[in-house]
Amino acid sequence: MTLVGLGVLAYSAWLLEFFLPTGVSALHDPIRELTAEGTPYRDVFRAAAAVAGLAFVLAGPPLVRMAPVHWTARMSSGAVSLFGALVMVDAAYPMSPGVELLMNLAFVVGAGSLVLWWPEGWRTVAIAGLTAVLATWLAMLVLMLLGPGHFLGIVSRVQALARAILLAIGAAYLYRGHLPRVP
Repeated sequence: MTLVGLGVLAYSAWLLEFFLPTGVSALHDPIRELTAEGTPYRDVFRAAAAVAGLAFVLAGPPLVRMAPVHWTARMSSGAVSLFGALVMVDAAYPMSPGVELLMNLAFVVGAGSLVLWWPEGWRTVAIAGLTAVLATWLAMLVLMLLGPGHFLGIVSRVQALARAILLAIGAAYLYRGHLPRVP
């Protein structure tokens, strides 16, 4: 769970843009612009993305061991590793639209598989997270069609926040199953 926590923390490094003069509009520019060529602090954001990706990749095998033994739980664990690998690729080759598409697909598959195996109360959280990620993905596609300056920055940040929260909740779900029982 430490690896997932580290991954979520590093993946959320975009929040530093509110404290650093990045020159990127949080309102209109997607988060990916923080790693664009010529952007101040781009190396900081690329390094954070690489750390997040590596942490998620390395978290996959322990997640497989902690999750129940069935294909949907394995798919969730594998999706975390795949998402991490894609985050690392995105850090190495920023601004690649194909990588962004694959990241969204991996995350949707992982969140969708949670819906299939989490128990009732937790399943509601997974459905809410999946809905948030799908809604923001659709909103981003529509806003990209409208062109620059149409609040794409807000939507991409909401999506990143929804991803980070769902990953943290997933870690909490697995962690709570391994806490010692109080008599």
